[in-house]
Amino acid sequence: MSKTVVIAFANNKGGSGKTTTCSNVGCAMAMMGKKVLMIDGDMQLNLTISLFDEEKAYEYAKGEQNIYRAIVSEKDLSDFIVETGIDGLDIVPSTSLMSAIEFDLFAKWQRETVLKKCLERVRAKGYYDYILIDSPPTLGGWVMNIMCASDYVVIPVEASPWGLFGLANMFEFCEQAKKIAPRLEIMGVAVTKADERKKYFKQTMETLGEMENVRLFENYVRVDSAVEWSQDNSKPVVAYKQKSRSAIEYTKLTKEIIKYGNR
Repeated sequence: MSKTVVIAFANNKGGSGKTTTCSNVGCAMAMMGKKVLMIDGDMQLNLTISLFDEEKAYEYAKGEQNIYRAIVSEKDLSDFIVETGIDGLDIVPSTSLMSAIEFDLFAKWQRETVLKKCLERVRAKGYYDYILIDSPPTLGGWVMNIMCASDYVVIPVEASPWGLFGLANMFEFCEQAKKIAPRLEIMGVAVTKADERKKYFKQTMETLGEMENVRLFENYVRVDSAVEWSQDNSKPVVAYKQKSRSAIEYTKLTKEIIKYGNR
């Protein structure tokens, strides 16, 4: 039975490329022959919409097969998984009801580990090689749930003047999560939306490179209009336009993540 590796994609700053990175890494993994489950943990449904048209995404959001229904009922996540149409890639969709998740978690026993318990049977079966969780841009009880259910955290960071804003809070939050889930490890920081022509790109890379005990992924993703076109067509760019610059870069980043996750 294979070991299932759980990776959270998190950053408390919005616009970091977190959902796009999660979507493309998951799709690239599936295209490499891995079995992947993605969990959309954000009330904005962006991860779900990256794989389904809006009509289908909202159908899941209004129905029973979504992450909110699983967490509130504290049921085995297996009952909430849907196929994406991409071979080897499944998802637990999200819903706007996730806006109330902090309130719903507050009254639960051992509220920091509800998601972990919902994932226990899925992990025990060993069917999936990877479970990828897209987190909302917050640092609350729900994101703590995600951290406590994960083995690794990947932190996407936008290569912009404000891209590093709040990163110290993210690191501190991960340290707090490790008190509950000691196995949790920050896999690394992934730079997104990079423009090598801009001075702040170099500054971002230098600043991240100088941080102690912070792993910076060698592969970063540059700005590419193909990403926006792929989003408009509800597909990850690695599936929508495989030969585009961003698709190639996301694939390289994915290989790096797989390599590190297999350690």
